[in-house]
Amino acid sequence: MTELFDAVDIIRTKRDKGTLSPEQIDWTVDAYTRGVIADEQMSALNMAILLNGMSRAEISRWTAAMIASGERMNFSSLRTPSGGVKATSDKHSTGGVGDKITLPLAPLVAVFGVAVPQLSGRGLGHTGGTLDKLESIPGWRADLSNEAMMAQLQDVGAVICAAGAGLAPADKKLYALRDVTGTVEAIPLIASSIMSKKIAEGTGSLVLDVKVGSGAFMKDATMARELAETMVALGKDAGVHTVALLTNMDTPLGLTAGNAIEVEESVEVLAGGGPEDVVELTVALAREMLAGAGIHDADPAAALKDGRAMDVWKRMIAAQGGDPDAALPVAKESEVIYAPADGVVVGLDALSVGVAAWRLGAGRARKEDVVQAGAGVRMHAKPGAMVRAGEPLMTLLTDTPERFERAKEALEHAVIIAPEGARPAQELILDRIS
Repeated sequence: MTELFDAVDIIRTKRDKGTLSPEQIDWTVDAYTRGVIADEQMSALNMAILLNGMSRAEISRWTAAMIASGERMNFSSLRTPSGGVKATSDKHSTGGVGDKITLPLAPLVAVFGVAVPQLSGRGLGHTGGTLDKLESIPGWRADLSNEAMMAQLQDVGAVICAAGAGLAPADKKLYALRDVTGTVEAIPLIASSIMSKKIAEGTGSLVLDVKVGSGAFMKDATMARELAETMVALGKDAGVHTVALLTNMDTPLGLTAGNAIEVEESVEVLAGGGPEDVVELTVALAREMLAGAGIHDADPAAALKDGRAMDVWKRMIAAQGGDPDAALPVAKESEVIYAPADGVVVGLDALSVGVAAWRLGAGRARKEDVVQAGAGVRMHAKPGAMVRAGEPLMTLLTDTPERFERAKEALEHAVIIAPEGARPAQELILDRIS
């Protein structure tokens, strides 16, 4: 077959800060997926995009081409009790430390008759993966057929599962290449990677939780805002109601970072308790997801308090083979870190905690690594808390005690304690972009 374009010409166009035509973009994504464009050529193009950027029209077309590389899901067969088409809403987080929000959020939104098809991933590095957390529940399985997923959405209203290989296959190939060529940070490529999968999922509305701070993928507020604005624009271009919340990830969310311990904390939230920051963000995202689905008078906070969200959670876990009442795995070994002085905790670095949890076995360095269900970090004091010398600050958990030393190295400067009176005020939700 004669190819329409030449990869080298396309690389030169971007290298020289030119604009790619829609036809060039369609061909590039398709040719790379087919293996016509070599990895080293796509690496050069990725670097040119990182350095020179893309226009909104280019990013929109690139995203559409990624979607066109695979299948699209369709939820129009889902029905309300009265026979109408059921609204769908989804949430995507750019990842952080202690970010277990999907677990209470999906069943909470489903309480109000909105279907939540939450296709999630596994963790890599210091940010945890939703599927890793849920797999600590005995019997629970992440892999569902499309038919099983649709049946569960109709019956239970919420599903959290692994994305099938058919959604945006171009992205899987591109993502792996970006990872090894120093081009992960290219905002056009991040935005199109996330949004191609989310739009291909076929949800009617989407809420983005874009983290900013030390424990986030985006450490810089200006870049995080640019990413959020780019993704919201892509959603709108594709006809999906999209909003983004910029949220603080300088401090971990909640009091746990790990797998089973984060499930335990999520269940506390579903039981009407749990840490204030986890509840605040869960309720804020639920309101946005419900508004996107056309429901403006719901009270998600009440549905956490009265047990309705817990009922959906139990049905959702059971539908995927899990036992919602089973005991969760517990790490074999633990070690406590104590406060060195009296005072107020004024800083708790999210990245340090995430790296420690990862080193304890809660995360993976490579995709093929196995994670420990019970490993992680329990935090006993967060910014604003008064502590006395000798009180526990954190408990480290692992099955392999030789990991403690490296985890403690990561936490050496994680906690900042100041004399009494210096209580910090930290906003959790920094902005809303629509």
